[in-house]
Amino acid sequence: MRRGWTTGACATAATKAALIRLWGGAFPREVGITLPKGETPVFPLAFAEAGDGWAQVGITKDAGDDPDVTHGALIVARVVQSSGGVAFVAGDGVGTVTKPGLPIAVGEAAVNPVPRQMMRDVVLEMAASFGQAPDVTIELSVPGGQDLAQQTWNPRLGIKGGLSILGTTGIVRPFSCAAWIASIHRGIDVARADGLTHVAGCTGSTSEATVQALYQLPDHAMLDMGDFAGGMLKYLRRHPVARLTIGGGIGKMAKLAQGAVDLHSGRSQVDFAQLADWAARPELRGANTALEAYQIAGPVLANAVASRARHAVCAQLGDATTAIDIVVIDRAGEVIAQAGP
Repeated sequence: MRRGWTTGACATAATKAALIRLWGGAFPREVGITLPKGETPVFPLAFAEAGDGWAQVGITKDAGDDPDVTHGALIVARVVQSSGGVAFVAGDGVGTVTKPGLPIAVGEAAVNPVPRQMMRDVVLEMAASFGQAPDVTIELSVPGGQDLAQQTWNPRLGIKGGLSILGTTGIVRPFSCAAWIASIHRGIDVARADGLTHVAGCTGSTSEATVQALYQLPDHAMLDMGDFAGGMLKYLRRHPVARLTIGGGIGKMAKLAQGAVDLHSGRSQVDFAQLADWAARPELRGANTALEAYQIAGPVLANAVASRARHAVCAQLGDATTAIDIVVIDRAGEVIAQAGP
């Protein structure tokens, strides 16, 4: 299946093309960027406009074969020379954060940390290339984004006015449940055939990197679990290994602790009343996200989540003799709780 590009990658490409016009005098026909893991995609410009002290570019998002709500949307970056570094502004169709518990502060444009850093890097690169001060305001917009956002969790999360600019790798990988679960099964088969006694399933690239480094596991010990904890555990129940580590952020691990085996946001939700009971903190009932709940309750909640997630996994594995441990991480990849061997 064909992969695509995140809104963050598209916004970065649009920003770079706009800066080339602002500081270089002419728009490119296409623009290439470097993604966090070194990939170098090239994007054609969907439209380009400029005036005195500003330039803007639109990139059409191609999500590949993934059923992404923003596939085909126009991601627009308008850059204006300013002072004091790089500032981000939410334009039409891009949301603003109104509740705590997200990685972006209340009142800020809903542009996640990795896309922000990608765009800052592009500003520094272009400023050095053209001999300019790296001081710009980047206004991001997505025409029709406010309507598209109603098909996402943004309204529930308190992101008002539109979509978020997202992405941790810049790449959208096609989402096929059957194919993904089949790849997990094959990963288990390979690990067992090679005699590995310790494998790990993680919810994403950050937790995978943390767990792999923590235990010095080889690449083929890392099962691409993602949201499919149930698919992995069901197969391991019939094809056991000696030890399994599961790693993830506080939100996904909270859902696992509460008995969910499909951790996707569209198919399971965090029960904040239960988190409040675990931490003996009634105020957690009103939390917006599991991250906000952790910010309020701290290690007592993280440890409770880790311990209960381990019990839930052991229950899923039944009579299997696999030793289980859980690693809960924060957004920076730091371990905030562990349970098990």
